[in-house]
Amino acid sequence: MTYCLPLKICQLASLWLLAIAAPAISQAPDRNVGSIEHLPALKGDYFSLFSKEVGRNYHIYVRLPEGYDDNPDQRYPVVYLLDGDSTFPMLAPLHLFMHYDDQIPEAILVGIAYGGFEPGVNMRHIDFRTVMDDGTPGGAPQFLSMLENELLPRIDDKFRADSTRRIIVGQSRGGSAVLQAAWLKPGLFWGHVASNPGREPDTKLLFGMDRAPPEKKRSGHLIVASGSRDRDYLRGTALEWRDTVAARDDFPWDTSFIDIPGGTHAADLGNVYRAAMKTMFAQTTESKTEPQN
Repeated sequence: MTYCLPLKICQLASLWLLAIAAPAISQAPDRNVGSIEHLPALKGDYFSLFSKEVGRNYHIYVRLPEGYDDNPDQRYPVVYLLDGDSTFPMLAPLHLFMHYDDQIPEAILVGIAYGGFEPGVNMRHIDFRTVMDDGTPGGAPQFLSMLENELLPRIDDKFRADSTRRIIVGQSRGGSAVLQAAWLKPGLFWGHVASNPGREPDTKLLFGMDRAPPEKKRSGHLIVASGSRDRDYLRGTALEWRDTVAARDDFPWDTSFIDIPGGTHAADLGNVYRAAMKTMFAQTTESKTEPQN
C-alpha cells in the first residue's frame, strides 16, 4: 500500500532536504583554486612534453604577453628559460615590470621545467653536460635536439612567436648549457644569456670559446654575466672570458660581458636578466624613450 502526503507537505520536505545538502555542496573543492590562471603575471599555458630525443618528460610553462588576445596580428620574441622550475615564476613577472618601466618589448616566456628538484626527477646534471665527470657522454646533444626538433617548433606552431627573436637564458650549470647552445647550434637562438655559468670539466674556457668560432652570419647576442661575489673559480673564469673572448669581433654574435657589483651566484639572476634584456633591446628601448619634438 502506498501512502501520499499532501502536496504542500512534500514541497516543504523537499526544501528542507535541499537546505541540509547545501552546506555539503558549498564545501565541495573548487578545482580552480590555486590555478596559475589566478596569477595574471604568469598566465598563459601549460603542457607536458614527452621528448623522444631525450626519452623523458618535461613540464612546459608559457607566459603570454599582456594584451596578447587583443593584438592578433602581432608576433613576439620568445624567451626560453632553462631550470624553469625556479626561473619561470621568478622572471615572468619581472619581464612584465620591465615592459612597464624599461620599455622592454613584451615577450612570450617559456619555462622548461622538470617538475621538482629531487634527484631522479631533475636531470639538469645530465641535460646540461656534454661529458660527465667519469668521461662518459652527457645528455647535452639530446637536450639540444629536443629544443630544436620538438619544443621550439611546437611553440612556433601554437603561439604567435617571432622565430627570428628567440632567446635562451640559463643560470649556473644552465649558463653552461646556454653557451653550448650558442656553440653547437649557432643559428637556433638570436640571444644567449649565460648567468654565472658553471665551469665543468667539459666547459674549458666557458665552452671552448678560446677556439675558432662556429661559422654563421653575424647576428644576435651572446652575453655572459658574472656577480662580483660569485664563487672564486667561477668569477675568475668569467673575467678571463671578458678579457680574452668578449672583445673579439670574429664571433657570429655581439659578445658582451655584464658585471653585477655585489652579485652572488644565484640570487641576482633577476638583475642579470634585466641588464641583458636592456642590452639586447637597447635600440628598441632608446627609440621609445627619446623625447618627441
